[in-house]
Amino acid sequence: MSTDLRPGFHAERDPDRPAAINGTTGEVLSYGELEDRSARLAGVLRAHGLRAGDHVAMLVDNQPEALVVAWGIFRAGCYLTPVNWHLGADEAAYIVEDCGARVLITTARLRDLAEAVSARLSGVELRLAFDGPVDGFASYGDAVAAATPIDPADEVEGSYMFYSSGTTGRPKGVKPAFTGAPYGTGGAFDLLIGALFGFDDSTVYLCPAPLYHAAPLGWSMAGQRKGATIVVMERFDAEQVLALVERHRVTHAQFVPTHFVRMLKLPPEARTRYDLSSLRMVVHAAAPCPVPVKREMIEWLGPIVHEYYSGSEGVGFCTIGSEEWLAHPGSVGRAVLGVAHIVGEDGEELPPGETGQVWFETPSRFEYHNDPEKTAGAWDHRGWSTLGDIGHLDADGFLYLTDRVSHMIISGGVNIYPRETEDVLVVHPSVGDAAVIGVPDDEMGESVLAVVEPAPGVVPGPELEAELIAHCRANLSAFKCPRRIDFVVELPRLPTGKIRKGELRKQYGSWSGTVTAMGEGEA
Repeated sequence: MSTDLRPGFHAERDPDRPAAINGTTGEVLSYGELEDRSARLAGVLRAHGLRAGDHVAMLVDNQPEALVVAWGIFRAGCYLTPVNWHLGADEAAYIVEDCGARVLITTARLRDLAEAVSARLSGVELRLAFDGPVDGFASYGDAVAAATPIDPADEVEGSYMFYSSGTTGRPKGVKPAFTGAPYGTGGAFDLLIGALFGFDDSTVYLCPAPLYHAAPLGWSMAGQRKGATIVVMERFDAEQVLALVERHRVTHAQFVPTHFVRMLKLPPEARTRYDLSSLRMVVHAAAPCPVPVKREMIEWLGPIVHEYYSGSEGVGFCTIGSEEWLAHPGSVGRAVLGVAHIVGEDGEELPPGETGQVWFETPSRFEYHNDPEKTAGAWDHRGWSTLGDIGHLDADGFLYLTDRVSHMIISGGVNIYPRETEDVLVVHPSVGDAAVIGVPDDEMGESVLAVVEPAPGVVPGPELEAELIAHCRANLSAFKCPRRIDFVVELPRLPTGKIRKGELRKQYGSWSGTVTAMGEGEA
């Protein structure tokens, strides 16, 4: 097995083999094209004066060229910051400016946003756009075509600098230490993806989530280091997932629990219409998965459902397969990178079975860019780091997550973790999606509010509210159940599946408690 983790290694052996496929259009990017164009883009960056350790931002939607851009930035040894194209112009410009990008690369498919972002920037020296003209941007295609490919002797491994999702506040860049390793060395996860998840040059990997997030981009690029073909979905659609698996004989796919819920709620005839026999592994992460949902996915697809728990910070990595999970339902697995610890409010480590904050003992270091206070809060005196999650370890070392510290509700002095209530609500047939938050309560300090997106065709109202509260009370302790439910057309959920709870808390912070008709009173 080769230790050369360059996509170019595979281009040299089979330049016509697909490196990426657009799941919507069928457009194919070959390994030869990926190698040539990314080398030329790296040459553009070098010619502009960028050196290893400089920063480049990418505002590109889900399409194969996004991977060319990412590899060009990596080959030049630069920090790559993908920008969420669902953000507003002010939010996106903040990330480009905050990361210190010297170059911004975009696409005419995002012309309106790109032009609005560009008008708010001051420190970006070079702006390039493809797919057509964008005001204020030079032609990416012309620059790449005219460029001299980067000298292989000048190639250095770049690094991601992802920004937090902003579910609890303004996004912060997660900046790993710069290694300066030779291009083709890869990182710890690039080595794990073969050993743990079976990626090789026969892999066809389906990416249904936005490439501006850590897992979709990181797994896609790690797969290409191994010679995999990446099928990129422009946007998630539950039935299209099944069609693409059949059409491209997909072997590996990665989802978030929200994707699972929507796939399971497809009509039975849709779920049985497609040949899914090529699937060797289905992976999920990014948010906790309700136990009934995961159990049903395993019953549907077989024991090929794997889960991992990690974060953009890269301080720990837990994983669990189907058989282990069935023996430890609800667990996110055992640590394979770093050592997991559970710490109490006094800072002391807790024994198995006791709930506290999850910390990892890890050799890798990171900082939150331009935020020394947040960086300091992520590390303790022992050099352990936390992602801010609450959970416990069992006697066998399996980790179970309860919720995030920032999501906790304190009602009458009792700690309530919303995830448990959300897991109960989301499996009800009348619920399309649900989020649980604490809202001000004169007597209890906070009370539990559920914000529910009804399933298609379901009419919300007092009767449904009563039914859902009764459903919760039949499955949970009374203090964990919502006292009120509000119905909305659509929850403010990120494409990764994470709910923007900061937005919900802001919206309902002074809520009167009157259940609204669906869509009324929404900010």
